[in-house]
Amino acid sequence: MAEVGTAAIPPEARETTEPLDLVRLSLDERVYVKMRGDRELSGRLHAYDQHMNMVLGDVEEIITVVDVNEQTYEEIVQTVKKQHEMLFVRGDSVILVSPPTRS
Repeated sequence: MAEVGTAAIPPEARETTEPLDLVRLSLDERVYVKMRGDRELSGRLHAYDQHMNMVLGDVEEIITVVDVNEQTYEEIVQTVKKQHEMLFVRGDSVILVSPPTRS
């Protein structure tokens, strides 16, 4: 797994020519990850590999649960927030990775 902060990357290596370059440039920064099962993660990217397996630190996990009231057929949307110190994310559950905004 890759593990390098962006400050240690020389300017010529900051180019994005492949999709994983964008993830590489986000090492040691907060990223947003949308996952299968109505889960969202926001945390500091510590490491990743070519399968998008990731290690995230200081993670906030948001789980969205939609229930249907059997009598009124009304949808009830609930969100559950969890905090994790460190989390391993399996790549096959990742839908989207959003790097931090760059100025």
